[in-house]
Amino acid sequence: MATTPAVRRARRSLVFLLVLIVGLAGLITYGVFRSDASWTPKLALDLQGGTQILLAAEQTDGKAVTGEQLQQAVSIIRQRVDAAGVSEAEITTQGNQHISVSIPGKADEETLQRIEASAKLDFRPVLAVGIGIDMNQVPPANTSGEEPTAEELKAQEEAEAQAAEARAAAEKLVMSDPDDLYPEPPPAEAGDLAWVTPALQAKFDAFTCDMESALETGNAAADRPLITCDDTGTQKYLLGPVELSGDVITDATAQMETTQTGATTGGWVVQIIMNKTGAEKFGKISSRLYGAPEPQNQFAFVLDGRVLSAPTMQGQILDGRPSISGDFTQETSKALADQLKFGALPIDFSVQSQEDISATLGTSQLGAGLLAGLIGLLLVVVYSLFQYRALGSLTIASLVIAGVLTYLLLTFFSWRQGYRLSLAGVAGIIVAVGFTADSFIVYFERIRDALRDGFTIERAVENGWARAFRTVLASDGVNFLAAVILFILAVGNVKGFAFTLGLTTLVDVLVVALFTHPMMTLLARTRFYQNGNKFSGLDPRQLGAVYRGRAQFREPVVASKGAGKKVARSQKEAERRQTIAERKAAEAVGATTGKES
Repeated sequence: MATTPAVRRARRSLVFLLVLIVGLAGLITYGVFRSDASWTPKLALDLQGGTQILLAAEQTDGKAVTGEQLQQAVSIIRQRVDAAGVSEAEITTQGNQHISVSIPGKADEETLQRIEASAKLDFRPVLAVGIGIDMNQVPPANTSGEEPTAEELKAQEEAEAQAAEARAAAEKLVMSDPDDLYPEPPPAEAGDLAWVTPALQAKFDAFTCDMESALETGNAAADRPLITCDDTGTQKYLLGPVELSGDVITDATAQMETTQTGATTGGWVVQIIMNKTGAEKFGKISSRLYGAPEPQNQFAFVLDGRVLSAPTMQGQILDGRPSISGDFTQETSKALADQLKFGALPIDFSVQSQEDISATLGTSQLGAGLLAGLIGLLLVVVYSLFQYRALGSLTIASLVIAGVLTYLLLTFFSWRQGYRLSLAGVAGIIVAVGFTADSFIVYFERIRDALRDGFTIERAVENGWARAFRTVLASDGVNFLAAVILFILAVGNVKGFAFTLGLTTLVDVLVVALFTHPMMTLLARTRFYQNGNKFSGLDPRQLGAVYRGRAQFREPVVASKGAGKKVARSQKEAERRQTIAERKAAEAVGATTGKES
């Protein structure tokens, strides 16, 4: 029998899925032998235990820390912990002056220093601006859709090797500290371009925002230039020494932008208020920057070594009330205002205690959760075998593929993104089993409907897939959207639940499209399913498939005593589904048969 286009598509889908699974397994294997990857996902605080640090917040001027300041400190510390690759951390306030930080596993020294450091806001002049990530170092991908030749593969390997060498050389150059990096004697002005020596310029050109050295910018010296990036990593900056510290800011608020006549423009700005010393210094700075060529007319707000904003100086500001404008929304302007306010606060953190903590839930609770998931999975399997007979084996195989793919993805994200699996994440995986089973049921029922309409098994599979896939996409799309919203708005364990829920929803779509449907296409060509075996789950006679083509019917099977009630119900269902034209045709066939008899 000749191979049909549907069969060729099915085979290509299965091969693509196999390549995806083998590729993920290969990446993890590489990480195990060459990096710090493991064969299992890392566990979160509730399952593994970790380190608990109790911090005391205090202002350098001796004043008490307010509740608002403490909440802003919690937000900054959470950003620092997430930047260190530690997920599922718990950061809460205790009383009016303490912050409790619980980290899964053993906290390294860099993470502890990142947590304990006080927020540091600086003002630096901009000396140069560049693109944060050099896309020229990334080898071009093959987008033609054709299999690459041996020469193309060799050229691609050489390009990747050259890119790796260039990246290593750039990293080495950035980490170097030559004697002629800074001018001697140093310039008097922080914005003087004499700071940009040839060695410093070469270092800036080689710097990219995805380098490991980009994470160490928070400890830069105040009297030296700084190479750093913005929060998005798309823009890199060469900044001069610190000209103002953040303690000159007394307040920062988000408000609607207004014109000189008092009318609002509809945009949002961040309004800053400085003390007398800050107003005097900032007035001199604004006078120097106003009218300067780009990018020397920009002034960077730097928090923890990262550029929060680098606005252009658009006038002389002598009253100490500058405002930052841009493409702000109400939410982004408020976030920037909070960061500037917190950075302006002279808050220090002192470690009160540090201790190891055991798992709050432990292996017994994890075992109970896994047992509940296993029971639910077994119920799905039993239902599939009872309802769909041999076709239920395809459900079991699809669930196995989905489980393998989910496990590999969780392990990969645990290695590359610092993800940690919590009990809430396990709950998200268990919930997804029901979503996956729903997709199979929708698909199989659409095939059965097509068989009842008189389609052959091969056409029923294609017709059922075209109708079922739209339903599966709509259902999974709603689930994925809910997971994304929950992930954005939630923190802690709830974020872990949303992550696994969204991940398994995507896996469900991949498995149904790349495994379940292709396997069903191939199975439909086997004699077992084409002959409508009664144990196949797709027997047209048991489904009551009376209609056999346009204006063609078979005689209804009379439900004898031994045939049971199921066949009779199937006949009634088939008769109910007939159109008026089909019923008239059936009556005409019956009348002709009666005359002949």
